[in-house]
Amino acid sequence: MGDLCGDMANEQLKQLAKDLSKEPPRSPRDTIAGYVIAARMLDKCRAVIAETNDEYHFDCPLDRLFFDFTEIDSHTFREFVATGATDKEVENFIERHAKKREKIEIIKWNNDLRYKSIADMPDELQEFLEGYIKEYVPKHRPVYVWFDVYDLEEGRL
Repeated sequence: MGDLCGDMANEQLKQLAKDLSKEPPRSPRDTIAGYVIAARMLDKCRAVIAETNDEYHFDCPLDRLFFDFTEIDSHTFREFVATGATDKEVENFIERHAKKREKIEIIKWNNDLRYKSIADMPDELQEFLEGYIKEYVPKHRPVYVWFDVYDLEEGRL
């Protein structure tokens, strides 16, 4: 019976996982459980488990911002996602496991990331993005905030 449950979870996960070689993960602006980054992180996590992640990584520095803020363990998150959890089930997981915060704290954290200028980032990240933007963001498309880099590169803007 245990193998049957495992097979069903694996099949559910495969159905939910995007093939990131064909379509990008969701925008970092998209939310799950009220947190930016979470939907994108979930797409990458599913794809890594299903081995359809292409060049995308789970538990990368962007994902770490979410894990550090919510104090959710990335390995525990990944194990839960591997059960074939739906977006709604992941939302419930996050709500149960995230550090309890006032709503305004989450709003401020979201807004800080949504509207973070590259000029407000640490020097090493500014230096990295300077070259990255030239290589991967379409020419003559202005980058106003950090999340624009993802959305421009992946064709959402």
